[in-house]
Amino acid sequence: MRRLPRVLISFLFFIVPVLFTSCQKPYEFDLPDFPGSRWYKGNTHTHTFFSDGDSSPEQVTKWYKDHGYQFLVISDHNLLTVSEKADQLTDSTFILITGDELTINFEKHPVHINALNISKELKPLTDTTLVGTIQKNVDLVNQSGGLAHVNHPNFRWALNYEALSKTNNYKLLEIYSGHPIVNDFGGGGYPSVEQMWDMLLSDGKRIYGMAVDDAHQFKGEFAPHRVNPGRGWVMVRAASLNGDNIVKSLDAGAFYSSTGVVLDDIIIDAKQIKIKIHQHSDFKYRTEFIGDGGQVLAESEEINPVYTLNKAQKYVRAKVYDSMGAVAWVQPVFIKKELNQ
Repeated sequence: MRRLPRVLISFLFFIVPVLFTSCQKPYEFDLPDFPGSRWYKGNTHTHTFFSDGDSSPEQVTKWYKDHGYQFLVISDHNLLTVSEKADQLTDSTFILITGDELTINFEKHPVHINALNISKELKPLTDTTLVGTIQKNVDLVNQSGGLAHVNHPNFRWALNYEALSKTNNYKLLEIYSGHPIVNDFGGGGYPSVEQMWDMLLSDGKRIYGMAVDDAHQFKGEFAPHRVNPGRGWVMVRAASLNGDNIVKSLDAGAFYSSTGVVLDDIIIDAKQIKIKIHQHSDFKYRTEFIGDGGQVLAESEEINPVYTLNKAQKYVRAKVYDSMGAVAWVQPVFIKKELNQ
């Protein structure tokens, strides 16, 4: 057998690994880290009678614990609510995480920023512009060691896409609130909050979508026009049930948001997004995989839908619907960088 010339052997030794690497890994994804094997259900936005709710902190806490939640943030307006009676309800299966809804108006625009896992009460700040007011309060939360999430942007049509796009250093945005007058779904020329989320993601913002209750009314009738609990929540995957771990996972996007759909697992690697939907009764399910600008890239009616990642999109997220109208939102996977361009 004829031997290849030494120069050709050297060339092949160098170039083949390069070509193989280029073909196998032409891009990278910024994949969420799921630290641990447990999912924890929680709500990060609710109120007591210390601000504009109708119930005590212990009554509010008891409602969530009795209904299968593992953690709760009481976020009274401009107040760090502390209650010994509520604290007595905590144990190895249920915790309270400190919180405060920073509440300020810029002209006629209500600016509400939740501060999660803070150690002291924060005084909201104002500025000469709407963007400046939002930014100052986001920065205040970050500097305090807490985690900020921007609340109900369409409440009184206050925080539009332009303002949110110019605000930096926040990762959490309420895309669904159970409050009946916050205009989640837009209308009259105003985009829904979910549409704004896609616009921000398409701009390169790294933002995760939150579902919350914003509950105020725990007494009397439970009805669509009332501000009741149990309408929106997050399922967080964390190493263990404590405030620091929960907030760390929220900050990393290791959670999904829901109004009723339960997911048994989310598996993300450099090739695929795999979702395992929990089958409830005889419900049917439909999953949309969504990319730049809110474009639906693919749909599936499987109980375990799969999407193969590629470099055509800046991000890919998933939305799962059930046949009764409930939804789960899977956080976006981002393309981190292009290689070999």
